[in-house]
Amino acid sequence: MPRVCTVILLYRPNEAWPLLLAANRDEMLARPWSPPAAHWPDQQGVVGGLDGLAGGTWLAVNQHGVAAGVLNRTGSLGPAADRRSRGELPLLALRHPTAAGAAAALAALHAGAWRPFNLVVADAAGAFILQGMGEGAPHVQALPPGLHMVASTAPDDMSHPRIARHLPRFAACPAPVPPDWGGWPALLADAGGPLPATLNVPPTRGFGTSSSALLAWPAPDRTDAARAFLFAAAPPGQAPYMRVEWPATVPPA
Repeated sequence: MPRVCTVILLYRPNEAWPLLLAANRDEMLARPWSPPAAHWPDQQGVVGGLDGLAGGTWLAVNQHGVAAGVLNRTGSLGPAADRRSRGELPLLALRHPTAAGAAAALAALHAGAWRPFNLVVADAAGAFILQGMGEGAPHVQALPPGLHMVASTAPDDMSHPRIARHLPRFAACPAPVPPDWGGWPALLADAGGPLPATLNVPPTRGFGTSSSALLAWPAPDRTDAARAFLFAAAPPGQAPYMRVEWPATVPPA
């Protein structure tokens, strides 16, 4: 499955930048992928990274300013022959013009069609996590304003080593004011700490952090700022964050 393994989300509906989101993608390093672009002709305006095996995405955005990223839950690494690819889930969410509408629509899904997942869906007006447990309907949770971190368990779960190590560090860092992302890129690049707590996972038995992304949505009434989607096509700290053109086009073969 294509997935991100860590999402940091700062949701502040009354601020100049109501949505700031960062994500590191951890994956089998040999799995083919393409950087963010408009890879899906049947979903005009959707831009995201393309998984070369299943055709889905780990993180994408649409023209309405909705962002969606999928993470696996603990104990569910890898595909299953009788389940659909979890990389479909962000694309299903991005068929909707608002995060709230996407969360409501996907709440009616049968989560047993996929292996367990966390799906983050957010825009400038709302932030949600849908937790699929491999059966029944996904559990939908609206995230309150503030800083949140999602990995392979519940959001802000301080029993998760990665969240316990890094959520306080992001909380102590001044909020970015794009285009200045402040201390966030350095935190995303941190490969220190024991492996379960590492945010930037070094190559380990063919697995590791393969890319990173930063997204920023300004308040709807601002005319002096535009949405930003930045992508590092290697582990953070090893490649610069480059702006994804909006709308992006599929690179020529």
